[in-house]
Amino acid sequence: MAVPPNFLGFIELAGLPAVPHGPDHVEQNASIERVYGKTPHPMMAAYATLKHLTELLPELGKSLAWLTEGADLLLTDASEQGLAANVAEYYDIPMAALHIFPLEPGGNDWQVTKEVEEAQRRTLGLPEEPGPSARPPLEIQAYDELFFPDLAAKWAEHDLRRPFVGGLTLELPAEADDDVTSWIAAGTPPIYFGFGSSVRLPNAADTLTIISEVCAQLGERALMCSGSSDFTNVPHFEHVKVVGSVNHTAVFPACRAVVHHGGPGTTFAGIRAGVPTLAMSVSVDQPLWAGAVTQLEVGRGRPFFEATQDTLLEDLRAILTPRCIARTREVAAQMATPAESAAAAADYLEEAVRLGRLG
Repeated sequence: MAVPPNFLGFIELAGLPAVPHGPDHVEQNASIERVYGKTPHPMMAAYATLKHLTELLPELGKSLAWLTEGADLLLTDASEQGLAANVAEYYDIPMAALHIFPLEPGGNDWQVTKEVEEAQRRTLGLPEEPGPSARPPLEIQAYDELFFPDLAAKWAEHDLRRPFVGGLTLELPAEADDDVTSWIAAGTPPIYFGFGSSVRLPNAADTLTIISEVCAQLGERALMCSGSSDFTNVPHFEHVKVVGSVNHTAVFPACRAVVHHGGPGTTFAGIRAGVPTLAMSVSVDQPLWAGAVTQLEVGRGRPFFEATQDTLLEDLRAILTPRCIARTREVAAQMATPAESAAAAADYLEEAVRLGRLG
């Protein structure tokens, strides 16, 4: 498995051999932070990410070519799908893509990637245009169809091979799990707060104080996961616990609600646990999931940069209702489990290899 260098340990922890591929995301985010600040506006962050991508794509294409030699199938994500398709054509093996959010037909066909892909084809000695394919490419949708119920029919009109398998999550344990479980058991179920690596809070102390005051007004406890933010010098509150990270699957079912950045993995874990969500989206696909949370009536979505202490109080009151809790549990019962999702994805990939061997 080829991943950014900062993910090598994580992949190896999951039991897979890994090699470095592409930029270190920690270093990349630090570079963006130096230029645009700790919490850049989404448009600025998107611009910086695109700039990095433009510079890196040619190198990613080269490394994909030598990493794929001898493989039976090349599995990629949407960002490198065009490069991977060229490499798969060069080796005459099937290619599959994993999409963690919906893409319009040709939606990832940016001009900058198109130019790099055309140059890559020339380097590999491939024809200027790809040849006709007997089957559309396999593009696994790693989420449940219920989030976007009209997509299957729409994509069928375009003859797209995009099966839904449900959210893919590893459910790996975290060091703080036992401590957090004991803390939860000693009192009332808390509200979970965590923004992963999407947000480096410019003032963690102020953020924690706001969360503490809002939860105090609601008569709730709070579990705060620090993520990539620095919580070393923050005030202590009796009804608030701060930890680095937790296993969402183990902890979320014991919470009253979950407040997070709207990343797909955290969104799926919260709803699967039957717990209402407040998705405070930052950028990329997060607004999409925040919108889906609102549409499904399993919570609320709000842009992170528009949130205030008053909106946080309002949103939490809105989702901590019997109606929202019941609706979330209803939707949770319709979602694929992590084991079912993984098995379905594996079946599709094995089928792709088998069909590839048959020509």
